[in-house]
Amino acid sequence: MNYGMIVYLLARVLQIIGMMMFCPFLVSLYYHETSGKYFLLCGVAVLLLGSLLVFLIKPKKNAFYAREGFVMTSLSWLLLSVAGCLPFYLSGEIPHFTDALFECISGFTTTGASVVPAVEDLSRCMNFWRCLIQLIGGMGVLVFMLALIPSTGGQDLYIMKAESPGPSVGKMAPKVRQTAFYLYIIYFALTALEIICLLLAGAPLFDSVCTAFTTTSTGGFGVRNTSLMDYSPAVQYVVSVFLFLAGLNYNFFFCLWLRKWKEAFGSDEIRAYTVIFWLSTALITYNIILNNDYGPEEGFRHAFLQVGSIMTTAGFSSADFDHWHAFSREILILLMLIGGCAGSTCGGIKVSRILIYLKTVKKELSQLCHPRSVKILKIEGRAISHSVLRSANIFLITYISIFVVSMLLISAEGHDFTTNFTAIASAIGNIGPGFSLVGPTRNFAFFTDLSKYVLMFDMLAGRLELFPLLVLLSPETWNRR
Repeated sequence: MNYGMIVYLLARVLQIIGMMMFCPFLVSLYYHETSGKYFLLCGVAVLLLGSLLVFLIKPKKNAFYAREGFVMTSLSWLLLSVAGCLPFYLSGEIPHFTDALFECISGFTTTGASVVPAVEDLSRCMNFWRCLIQLIGGMGVLVFMLALIPSTGGQDLYIMKAESPGPSVGKMAPKVRQTAFYLYIIYFALTALEIICLLLAGAPLFDSVCTAFTTTSTGGFGVRNTSLMDYSPAVQYVVSVFLFLAGLNYNFFFCLWLRKWKEAFGSDEIRAYTVIFWLSTALITYNIILNNDYGPEEGFRHAFLQVGSIMTTAGFSSADFDHWHAFSREILILLMLIGGCAGSTCGGIKVSRILIYLKTVKKELSQLCHPRSVKILKIEGRAISHSVLRSANIFLITYISIFVVSMLLISAEGHDFTTNFTAIASAIGNIGPGFSLVGPTRNFAFFTDLSKYVLMFDMLAGRLELFPLLVLLSPETWNRR
């Protein structure tokens, strides 16, 4: 284990988060808010600590392999969360440390589950920080670091694999640093375009910036307690469109950039995602028009936004979907589990894995009818390797195991099944709202501290695709061999 390199990279992460804290400090200056001083104090302290460690720690070797990549990723997210929650806690705007940590982990993991009873009561700089940490966490601070600081001896892919969502990670360019750079160019371009569109739709500047941050990151934090319910239909449509785009694999945008139209639109995953998205929208539109007294346009608008929000695991709401017909609610629960595309900022199991599972079932059924036949599983026109198939199967088993254990732990509080099930689905899928007591008009503040720590673990595990966090807890990881 290359401990020196791990500490060195963690110090770099501290430097980045310290510098990021100056952004909400500037917001506080603009709005004349005293809470901004906590961002200045914490930012300076974290930046100095990181800089001191960078100066003192000189790794003897830069070699960086899978084990270090997983450990580094898990520790960095824990470090980010603890450092990032300090302004919330020290300012007293979120007075309990557990709640401040919960809010911060929910932000960085782009879950969007909140314990704040009224976000309008928070200062603008605090709300800006809530949205900014979702923008940082959406693509991953380590990917951002790789785009700026090539310092891992050419082993950067191990970090990207540990932090990027999806069953496999490829490179858009020959070098990982270039891939990370291209990812952030696309990411920031979508964010900037949405800010412009929201302004044109009539949203205030502060709301437009914060909403764009939490849309492209599929985070879902808002600056109003009612999420998107009080905004105009035009604003809701803009957010819905960008949620759909945010759920796509970023390779899609890269292929469009290079004008590789066939590769962009010929993807099995992109086609499956699009079919699931629009079929779900059509079914829910019909169902809520029939059962919830919506007009055609209103029904389509709410269905479009909620399907986009839940499938991309953003967590926005334009209506209280907890009161929708059971058919629509159950579709939304299924979408919570599926999630968006691999290589996007979405949580959930991912469409690509769902395709692998369906193709595996189809292959098994075929071989039952034709035992001597030889079937090769393919996705994106390429054969699925045994390692990818094995990884997908182990992921599903691990996902279900963590889900069940977490549900049993929080069920000790005595809440109803729907609350417990959707709270865990929301946490591990990085979604935000659920149903019943954790519905779109409520929050997670009523849970005990123990349940909140279970949910925090699930949020981190879901964002890091389970295994990096589990590797951190394995005794074998810390073996010096």
